[in-house]
Amino acid sequence: MKGKLIGIGVGPGDPELMTLKAVRAIEQADVIAVPVKCQGEKSVAFEIVKGACSIKDQTILPVIFSMSREKQERIQSRKEAVAAVKKELEQGHQVAMIALGDIGIYSTFMYVKKELEKEFSTEMIPGIPSFCAGASQALISIVEGRESFVVMPSYKNASQLGQALEQYHTVIVMKAGRKINEIYKILKEKGYLGSTSVIANCGMPSEYIGRILPEQEYGYFTTLIIKQPEKMEIR
Repeated sequence: MKGKLIGIGVGPGDPELMTLKAVRAIEQADVIAVPVKCQGEKSVAFEIVKGACSIKDQTILPVIFSMSREKQERIQSRKEAVAAVKKELEQGHQVAMIALGDIGIYSTFMYVKKELEKEFSTEMIPGIPSFCAGASQALISIVEGRESFVVMPSYKNASQLGQALEQYHTVIVMKAGRKINEIYKILKEKGYLGSTSVIANCGMPSEYIGRILPEQEYGYFTTLIIKQPEKMEIR
C-alpha cells in the first residue's frame, strides 16, 4: 500500500492561526517533512507546528532545499528531497510536508508534489499567508470593491516597482527587508509612505506592524503592503 503526501500551510507564525484541518492532518501523519535550507537549521514552520500540535511518534524528516546561487546545487538538493519523501511514501507512510503561510504561495512543497503526484496520492491544505495576517494586524484591507492587487516575491529594481504601482491599487512586496532603504526612497518620492505598511516577523515574538522606519533593520520575513493613496488613480 502506497502512502499519501499532504502539503500543509501552517500560517504566518502564530500557532493559533493554524487551521483545525492542518492540526489534525499533522497529528495523524506518520512522517512530518520539514523543509530547511541546510542540515541542522532550525525551522520556523516546525516551531509553529510544535505550538499547536501534539507531536508523539511521528518521524521528523528534514528535507534540504538549498538556496545556493549555483543552479545545479539547487536542482540536486530538490532531487534528494524528493527521493527522501518518496522513500517514506513507498513504505506506506502518510507524509505531512509543512510550509510557512499558505502551501500554494512560493512553497517548496510544489517541487515535491510535481515529481510525485503521478505515482502517489496528494493533498494540499491551505494556510493563512503572512500578508493576509499582516493586513489584519495592521487593521487595513488589501483590496476593496473592484480594486486589484499584485504580489511580488521580492524587490528587484525601481522600474519593476514603479510599473506595479501604476497598474494595481495595492502592491505587496515580500522579502523586502534587505532593500527597505531603497524602497523607502522610491515610495517617499512618489508619495506612498503614508499608505504603506510594514509587516515584519508576523505572528512571531519580534513582530513589527507599522510604517517604514528607514533606520530600522528588517529581516528576511518582511513584507510591504503598499496601497494607492486616495488622491491618486492607477493608469
